[in-house]
Amino acid sequence: MGYTISIDHTAGRIRTNQNREVVKRVSQITGAAAARRLISPFFIGLLTILFLVEFMKGSLLVAILPVYMKNSLGLGAHTIGLAFSLQYIGDNLFRSPSGWIAERLGYRRTLTGALVLTIVAVGMIAFLSGAGWLSLACFILGVGTSPLWPCAMTGTTAISGPRGSSGQMIGMLEIASLGGTGAGPIVMNFLMDRTNKNYQTLFFILIGCCIIVVLVALLLPGRVKANGQGMTGRMESVRGFLPQLLGKVNHLFTSIRKTLYEIRHNLKVSWLVFPALFLQSFVIGLLSPVITLYVQNELHLSPNMYSLLLIAGGGITVLAIIPCGKLVDRFGTAPFLNAGFLLAAISLIMFSSVRSLPIVFAIVGVVGISYAMILPAWNTFVSTHVPKGERGAVWGFFLTLQGSGMVVGPIVSGQLWDRLGHSVPFVASSIVMAVLFVIHLVLSRKKRADAP
Repeated sequence: MGYTISIDHTAGRIRTNQNREVVKRVSQITGAAAARRLISPFFIGLLTILFLVEFMKGSLLVAILPVYMKNSLGLGAHTIGLAFSLQYIGDNLFRSPSGWIAERLGYRRTLTGALVLTIVAVGMIAFLSGAGWLSLACFILGVGTSPLWPCAMTGTTAISGPRGSSGQMIGMLEIASLGGTGAGPIVMNFLMDRTNKNYQTLFFILIGCCIIVVLVALLLPGRVKANGQGMTGRMESVRGFLPQLLGKVNHLFTSIRKTLYEIRHNLKVSWLVFPALFLQSFVIGLLSPVITLYVQNELHLSPNMYSLLLIAGGGITVLAIIPCGKLVDRFGTAPFLNAGFLLAAISLIMFSSVRSLPIVFAIVGVVGISYAMILPAWNTFVSTHVPKGERGAVWGFFLTLQGSGMVVGPIVSGQLWDRLGHSVPFVASSIVMAVLFVIHLVLSRKKRADAP
């Protein structure tokens, strides 16, 4: 009897060791395949395009356009805000149609055709000075960059493989995007200081970036292999394209009506969630067109010093966001949203009244910490209000509502700057943060009261 048990245990150990070897071998094969996908020409092309496009947009929207339009062209802050809003409208409005077009025409045609518009947009900004032309250029810029993320996400999903390595690949896309957005203003501020604010030189550099982006897009494949197999999506003929497009538009409106019906009849959340979603991005829209103007015209910081300020605030946010995210998972969202909204409200109103450089850097650091608390906690908090049965429809509605704040915010900010004073947008953003704090308190108490 004892002999039999010994044999069974030995056989079990042998089988366990064999299973471990199989798992190890599969993991090695999967890891090697994932590594090959990460260095594939298609994915490297996407990373290059994403970095350069975000570099160009960050350079224009953060470092160049606010100062150029205000100080060089003498345009009002309300015009700057309108131009920024039109860029956000063009980008968000055409993302869904451009994603659908990319499935029909392929990545090369879609991205090349759209990114040519970025050359047109930057050229218009460089050679035209009218407020209407510049606003139109910003709208064209948004339209030209709108297919980028849909193409990047669908292409990444297609090549991620049957076992999936999309998480790692999407993380690399985010790194490329954030790297370009951060590097653009820093490099352009440095060049502005070296060229004594020769904007034409800066615009030619950005046009060169756009040309490089178009050339890289021309190297992309029309199609990529999906999960190791040929992509099954068909290429419609030119003759059948228009009927397909009209049918898709009709299907889109049908889907919108269905989504609104589901939200109206099935979404059981407090009405306070809706203004909270809008205000969360509205406060960013309030700051985006005037922060550069305020730093250079009111605080009188050089472009290089402004770059250090951006590095300080962004670096603190990036360093703090990972531990804050882990703490949110452990302790919940309430303490971090409460502290984050309060810190942001206090620091933003202080930022509008101080002139001492060390205090300005300290306040920017506090703002960075507050956003590191808010960002990981906010989506977690919102997700608790999404019913399980209608997640797709409700998330789409929530994100649309939240994105609308970025459209309205710059317009309001420009009006406040021109009519009431240069510090008023910061005071307004502080008030919005305080309102968000109050809304969150009410929603948290309601949720605890409704819990069984």
